[in-house]
Amino acid sequence: MQADSLPARAQTTSTFALGRKASDRIRRAIAFIALCLLVVPFIAPIAWMLSTSLKSLEQTFAFPPQWIPNPALLSNYPEAMTRFVPLWRYFLNNVFYAVTATFGEVMSSALIAYGFAKFRAPGRRFWFLLVIATILIPYPVYMIPQYVLFRNLGWIDTYLPLIVPSFFGSAFLIFLFRQFMQGISTEILDAARIDGAGVLGAFFRIVLPLSKAALIAATILAFSFHWNNYMGPLLYINTSDLYTLQLGLVHFIAHRGSSNWQLMMAAAVLAVLPVAIAFFVSQRQLVQGVVFTGMK
Repeated sequence: MQADSLPARAQTTSTFALGRKASDRIRRAIAFIALCLLVVPFIAPIAWMLSTSLKSLEQTFAFPPQWIPNPALLSNYPEAMTRFVPLWRYFLNNVFYAVTATFGEVMSSALIAYGFAKFRAPGRRFWFLLVIATILIPYPVYMIPQYVLFRNLGWIDTYLPLIVPSFFGSAFLIFLFRQFMQGISTEILDAARIDGAGVLGAFFRIVLPLSKAALIAATILAFSFHWNNYMGPLLYINTSDLYTLQLGLVHFIAHRGSSNWQLMMAAAVLAVLPVAIAFFVSQRQLVQGVVFTGMK
């Protein structure tokens, strides 16, 4: 009788396992469909922008609208860069400004966070909280005093007001690096000091290589901010030859670009492309850096 009950139990367990797998598949399918539906409102404008950037002027205003351009005009991109305003020059200006400011902001933030994470000093916690508290201050509060300061320094109509402050760190990036570096073993730094490494030597040879994920995340976040920065160049840049791409897009629209939607969308694609490429290439490291998966 006991032998007869064993197959029955096995059959019940197998049926339960199959039912559980089926329910898991159903839940995953529902979650996948829900995610697809949630993604549509975000993907649709980007897809329409890409589609419009490859159309002719007639196809742009055609009704009903066509999602797939026929033929696809890649010539819209070089034409958009040169037709109304020199967007190619503004693109290079934006590259110079964004890369320089990103480098200064990431390196200075990492160095400041290294001090907060690995050095004991009186009032260290107070100064760290004071730095983090600056995140709460809205930009319009200090926008005018900052402008007056840079005007008195003679920095207006140069890239100095946009680049120099970046070399003094960013409160958010300091917080990100500090949380990450606290996970780095202090014994490794002690061993480096015994071997003769100085403070900066340990920082560049040990801390930075171990903070690769945080470095990539901070670089992407900083580059995205500076690349898309519009208010800063609008305040400090007056000469058209120094315009960044964001200012150039506004002048592109003002110079009859709004009546050429296909060219306007091509210019918008070029403005979005560097940040999109940086994100898709380094998205895994970006997630790791943001969730602070430091070395244990």
